[in-house]
Amino acid sequence: MNPYQPNSIFLSLKQFFKNPGILPRLIIINAAVFLLVYIVNLLFWLFLAKTNPGQLSPLTQFLAIPADLNQLLVKPWTIFTYMFLHEGFFHLFFNMLVLFFGGQIFLQYLSSRKLLSTYILGGLTGAVFYVMAYNIFPVFYDVAPVSIALGASASVLAILIAAATYVPQYTVNLLFIGPVKLKYLAIVFVILDFFSIQGNNPGGHIAHLGGALWGFLYIYIYKNGTDLYSFFDRFYSNRMRVKPGGRKSAKTMTDEEYNRYRFEEQEMIDHILDKIAKNGYKSLTNKEKEILFKSGNKSN
Repeated sequence: MNPYQPNSIFLSLKQFFKNPGILPRLIIINAAVFLLVYIVNLLFWLFLAKTNPGQLSPLTQFLAIPADLNQLLVKPWTIFTYMFLHEGFFHLFFNMLVLFFGGQIFLQYLSSRKLLSTYILGGLTGAVFYVMAYNIFPVFYDVAPVSIALGASASVLAILIAAATYVPQYTVNLLFIGPVKLKYLAIVFVILDFFSIQGNNPGGHIAHLGGALWGFLYIYIYKNGTDLYSFFDRFYSNRMRVKPGGRKSAKTMTDEEYNRYRFEEQEMIDHILDKIAKNGYKSLTNKEKEILFKSGNKSN
């Protein structure tokens, strides 16, 4: 990964966020949720004199995942919402920075659908690790009823570890350090989380390790011939099937609709090419062959 030149950083970021892809959308969603939570916290502080500025807002408590199983049964949505939730700016900034760079490496070799799946399932695995740890290990029994977890760290680490497992020799240039192989960077992240479990945020570091494990296992299994995300690919393929009269023509589409259509079309082509690389042309369905043929005609 080549370092950015100072005079091109803002241009690169502008181009990045104009892209309708999954990676910029994930960053924007995380930032939007952070802003919403901050505004709610500010309103509670302004209008409720008894509210401690450092106390978690009702919105945070509503979206964060609780360690207590009884509370989790009442708030099952938190296994998803917690992975988009941040209260501290630097917590958000660091997670999004790792997601930005790790996600770009991931997308050089794998599709954006796989990135989204890794983000979600890495976050879910982190949630499972967190809840299980707080209900299994006696050291957490006293604090489990009042403990919650929030943040995208498990999801972000899943993506970074997945990329490092797929291309371990990939070299990144770190400020003040220089070129480092991605596999060593990933190992450092995992080691830091492992030796931080006895610190101030044991639940968070356990969740991080859960996300890291998912990223590693997914790519390990994928490289050995099984794609655990194939169900999502089939679901996506069904959505992409064109019905007679069911698709607007390019002339009647708005710019936003056309960009979305082109993005979805490219996603499908990427999936088909991945399938060819992995299993050969004969593994394609007739519909996939038709899509590939039409795409080839458009480019000629």
